[in-house]
Amino acid sequence: MKKFLIVLATGAALAAVNLPTAAAETPYGSVSAAFGCSAPTVQAPPGTRVESVTAVHRDGGTIDGTGVVGGTVTGVPAFCEVTVTLTHPGDNDHAKVSTWLPVNGWNGRFQALGGSAFAAGDNGVGMGTAVRNGYAATTTDGGLADAVDVTWALNAEGRVDTALLKNLASRSQHEASIVGKQVVAAHFGRQASYSYFNGCSTGGRQGYMEAQRHPDDFDGILANAPAVNWDEFEVATLWPQVVMNNEKTYPSACEFKAFTDAAVAACDPLDGARDNLVNDASRCDFDPRRLIGTKVLCGGEELTITAADAAVVRKIWDGPRTASGRKLWSGVPVGADLAGLAGTAPDASGQVKGAPFPVPRLWVTTWLKKQPSFDVSTITYDQFTRLFEQSRTEYDRIIGTDDPDLSAFRDSGGKLLTWHGQADQFIPAQGTVEYRRQVERKMGGTKRVDDFYRLFLAPGTVHCGLNKGDGTTDDLAALTAWVEQGKAPQTLPATLVDASGQSVDRDLCRYPEVSRYQGHGDPTAASGFRCVLPSRH
Repeated sequence: MKKFLIVLATGAALAAVNLPTAAAETPYGSVSAAFGCSAPTVQAPPGTRVESVTAVHRDGGTIDGTGVVGGTVTGVPAFCEVTVTLTHPGDNDHAKVSTWLPVNGWNGRFQALGGSAFAAGDNGVGMGTAVRNGYAATTTDGGLADAVDVTWALNAEGRVDTALLKNLASRSQHEASIVGKQVVAAHFGRQASYSYFNGCSTGGRQGYMEAQRHPDDFDGILANAPAVNWDEFEVATLWPQVVMNNEKTYPSACEFKAFTDAAVAACDPLDGARDNLVNDASRCDFDPRRLIGTKVLCGGEELTITAADAAVVRKIWDGPRTASGRKLWSGVPVGADLAGLAGTAPDASGQVKGAPFPVPRLWVTTWLKKQPSFDVSTITYDQFTRLFEQSRTEYDRIIGTDDPDLSAFRDSGGKLLTWHGQADQFIPAQGTVEYRRQVERKMGGTKRVDDFYRLFLAPGTVHCGLNKGDGTTDDLAALTAWVEQGKAPQTLPATLVDASGQSVDRDLCRYPEVSRYQGHGDPTAASGFRCVLPSRH
């Protein structure tokens, strides 16, 4: 179960069949390599030195993703794999940039793949999918390790390795784009016609960082469920554990589900249809105290929901606050799986304790406390506030990824497309919404920002859940049509999975619009709904 949750949080592809196809046709036909699979000459990006360049022919077929994320992609055609190892003199890092070049049928496009959790790059599944769809693809490991392996974070003196953190934050993705494009040009004898970035979660954050700091790297950026405001939200997602530990109350997964199910049932009709989807989670004000005294059957045992259980859920939904009541960050959204961040497990004596999700736990123990063995269960409410402020102070400039000035990206002609699940159990969608609002305030309002940056919220969708778990949308095709043909997406057609597990078709609405049932027609079909401004607008 824990590995499954890690896979969800890192935005991994669970099955090749659900990955985006980027079905938009290329007007350039297919291109074959100018030369065989050989190691090209690579000019080192500024501030780096090339340590090695290798080239290996791969037969393709089925590719199994490496590390804890795993996953599989099938039907990958033969490709040439070029690996360039970079180092920053004086930093003692060794970042591998891997570029996969289809032997036949290159569509003329370049695609860079982002990472997950604390991994800087793709584990092979996204790369294989890109090659299968005709792209030349690049990713980088940044000189780091697997998604939840942070043994690189502290140096021998117990201090943060700032060079490697910079690699994760922004440096390595930018350098990979430079190297990857060189490799493509050398292999095919010409530059790619268009360049794209594709990532979710950490990969989504990397996409936003590219738009903010390196606006000329990509023509289009697909950055979903982005982990922007990293220094703040990463601490905030430890809040459910802090609440349970301080209140000394640990609801079971069954009890958490009862609260979620009740909230979804109460707020489902807000869009005009009972379709097991909450179309605007921010408007759901279900009071968890309504469930006090409710009986819940869990593993053959009947449990009674208590006032203490309801108080814990209320605090988790509300999100972290200071002792004086000042709001620090958004809570777990109503409709999301509370057990994702509020996990529990019995200890050796059988007593139920909190089981924190690895990503926020590792951020706090390693980068804030700088003590990998630190026990996060000892954190008080006051200490939590101090840790939140410490994270912001020490790391916002490095990895915050929250600069709202996207004028350089806009002026370069770039397009940024994002969707975020409203039932995201690991990265609250409200953080992405707030960032978008900041961009609007900075850059002249909704209409002007929509010219180059569009956000779509996906009802009932978990973390990185479209194409990678519980729904589908051809987001990459929408982005290529916007970049190459000027067809800005008015909606994002998608298949969602409702609370009962049934598939329903919806047109995801462009923020700030939300979906409303028109009062007639099939409520499982997109045609029965239209996008409107919510009442608060």
